[in-house]
Amino acid sequence: MLAKLFKKPEDFEVNKAIELVSSRKAGGIAIFLGKVREESHGRKVKKLIYEAYEDMALKEMEKIRKEAKEKFPIEEILIWHRYGELEVGENTILIVAAGKHRREAFEACMWAVNEVKKRVPIWKREVTDEGEFWIEGDKIIPAG
Repeated sequence: MLAKLFKKPEDFEVNKAIELVSSRKAGGIAIFLGKVREESHGRKVKKLIYEAYEDMALKEMEKIRKEAKEKFPIEEILIWHRYGELEVGENTILIVAAGKHRREAFEACMWAVNEVKKRVPIWKREVTDEGEFWIEGDKIIPAG
């Protein structure tokens, strides 16, 4: 599956993802692997909690994938996202784009990351030493 959600504890197999987009036509593969970092907006992060509207999220991820293939001269692109409680250092999102050349692979990968963050109904709550906060784009909203 090229657009997929993974519920913790399930994680990505990066080599499998690369195989899924690889072909003899692809001369360049760009990979973006997002991880939970230990600091955000000056606060120490304990963990992130991702919630997803699964059916809608999968449909939107597949739509983004198809749009990327139309917008960029790439061979294939994969979009995977995890949800549930993720600890610092754990993987959150994986996007792998394969193109004849590196430029289109990088451009498609970057575009897809930004579109997923804007459009896919996956919500992120940061659990920090200072409390819990919903993160929506660049907005920080105290939880409860």
